[in-house]
Amino acid sequence: MIEIKYFPYNPFEENTYLLINEKRDCIIIDPGCYFEEERKELLEYIEKEGLNVTRLLNTHCHLDHIFGNRLIAKTFNVGLEIHKLEQPVLDRSPQAGAMYNVPFEPSPMPARYMEEGEKITLGACELEVLFTPGHSPGSVSFYCAQEQFVIAGDVLFYQSIGRTDLPGGHHQTLLNSIRQKLFVLPDAVKVYPGHGPATTIGFEKLHNPFLR
Repeated sequence: MIEIKYFPYNPFEENTYLLINEKRDCIIIDPGCYFEEERKELLEYIEKEGLNVTRLLNTHCHLDHIFGNRLIAKTFNVGLEIHKLEQPVLDRSPQAGAMYNVPFEPSPMPARYMEEGEKITLGACELEVLFTPGHSPGSVSFYCAQEQFVIAGDVLFYQSIGRTDLPGGHHQTLLNSIRQKLFVLPDAVKVYPGHGPATTIGFEKLHNPFLR
């Protein structure tokens, strides 16, 4: 059984996810901790819960999802994993930080690239890497069939979708990703997005105004 803990962090209120199994192994996805109190809170939670951080994953590399990459990589000696098509976005992130007036400690370079369809293990559970571009050129989502949830990054939100006006974004590509990769999942699958509350595949099929 995977416990999902998330923290809304930084000026963009990005959801930082911790996936924790019964042995207290932990995968961190999109650490967005920016302010010092956020970084302190996250590290203290990991210590208090006795978590063993095993992997650091990014759904995509927009700055609000990577503010804490260096902190996590250095503190827990884990290598960053992204999709290879996100490398240009990661490379541009310092300039993006300057543009939004949120300077930050640059992210480390990836230790490896994730491939579509690969399985990321957390104890007895597996997360399948789904390639879901459109919001960003190399966006991925992480689907756990056993426990019926998907960590969707900024692809699909509660009654909304990711923006496509940033460099590398493409509206039709995003809609195709949602319809071909997410809406084929069972209706009961819970969707944990990069911002805002969780939803389900079935609810979004019926109620998302962008996908009717």
